[in-house]
Amino acid sequence: MSSILTNTSAMVALQTLRGINSNLEQTQSEISTGKSVASAKDNSAVWAISKVMEADVNGFTAISDSLSLGESTLAVGRQAAETVTDLLTEMKGKIVAAQEENVDRGKLQTDISALRDQIASVVGAAQFNGLNLVSGTEDVNILSSLDRASDGTVTASNITVARQDLGTGQGTFGTGSSLAANGTASAAAVADTANTAVITIGNTWAANDVANFTVAGVDLSYTLGTGEDETDAGAAMSGLINGLGLDGVTASDDGSGVVTVSSTRAFEEIAVSMSETTAGDGDVILTTLNGSANGGTSGDIAERAENIALSTSASVNEGDSYKATIGSSSFDYVAGKGETMEDVARGLKIAIDSAGNSDITTTVVQDADSGQWSLKVDNDGSSAAFSLAGNADGTASGGLFGLASIDVTSDAGATSALDNIETMINVAIDAAADFGSAAGRVETQNEFISGLTDSLKAGIGALVDADMEAASARLQALQVQQQLGTQALSIANQAPQNVLSLFR
Repeated sequence: MSSILTNTSAMVALQTLRGINSNLEQTQSEISTGKSVASAKDNSAVWAISKVMEADVNGFTAISDSLSLGESTLAVGRQAAETVTDLLTEMKGKIVAAQEENVDRGKLQTDISALRDQIASVVGAAQFNGLNLVSGTEDVNILSSLDRASDGTVTASNITVARQDLGTGQGTFGTGSSLAANGTASAAAVADTANTAVITIGNTWAANDVANFTVAGVDLSYTLGTGEDETDAGAAMSGLINGLGLDGVTASDDGSGVVTVSSTRAFEEIAVSMSETTAGDGDVILTTLNGSANGGTSGDIAERAENIALSTSASVNEGDSYKATIGSSSFDYVAGKGETMEDVARGLKIAIDSAGNSDITTTVVQDADSGQWSLKVDNDGSSAAFSLAGNADGTASGGLFGLASIDVTSDAGATSALDNIETMINVAIDAAADFGSAAGRVETQNEFISGLTDSLKAGIGALVDADMEAASARLQALQVQQQLGTQALSIANQAPQNVLSLFR
């Protein structure tokens, strides 16, 4: 049935053309924007996911900038630490030269002072954008990542860089809880008193009997002649020991066969042993050692120095302050972050040496069995009180504490400077190594963030970017369909005209 009121064919053709035009509009939008999902109405789920990922990409871009800034800051800190290491090494050469007595120590000291000033200049200038990694002790956090959990929460991750203080400040002694239990002084006083071994020679000897002594690794013996007794043996052995010319070691006898071997060596024990080769009943006995009964035939004369033995179990926290007292003088060291009892011992040594007292010498040792660190102090002058105290919550000493007081114009100063410069060089080397390690980590993280950002961008593209080849082919097909649809609609609209021919 034909109708001039309802043109079903035209309606069908119109709906088809509308569909074609809608598809054509969408395809043209994909071509013009390059996206298959340009807005939430195109595909709300995919659009939402892509927007979250785009936000992450923007965040990672900012993180990459932060890491690049951190790399530059670390590069400045590392360069400063390496330069300080080189300057300290050059300074060591001057200190080594000062060990000779026939050099102009005044000129060497001038060079050392110039190098010290240069180190201070390097440390002060080693900042990037106002941040100096070789001054102070507070950690520096470099933003390194954004971590998105499965529930959508986002947390920031940081790479923590420890500052390496290469300053020379003494720090501030703490007023917190007592740390006195972390170290023990071996005596209440330190003096120049010699330690001794008393050897008693028995009184029954015969001709050709032999008394044997070993002192500091040197073997001695005396063969008694006819009519000689323990008094002769004592006097002879005393003379033989003195004849060795051992540094700090002397012997004396009391005329009755009692020989006293004395040692003033500060940091070295002296081994002593004795025996006899005899047909009679004579004997050689080490009766007293270091003031205590011995009753044997061998032992060690203790070193003269007293020591501060530091704890093997207590931890060292930033601000832990230790004070060594020698006579009326006190010497402070305040630990920095990450330090150990070795650092405390070496810091106290530097503090004591910096006073320039020629009677006081120090050394730091570690027990091979227990691992315990000790500071040994020797006094070549009159007896002085000796103690250790400590408190928490101080302000840390600089990593190059004691550098400003190095003075090689005296024998004592040159000797202590040689040991202490090694400690400072190690501090600077450790600082440069730590900065290098941190810089490598930051560089690796920056490369990862760059690759991650590229992967996220590729993922977003896979979700929302249009397939341009397909869009191009679809556009041409839709344009043909549009033309055909328009012709079909035109034909359908002509159908009522055909009805007129029935009425002519």
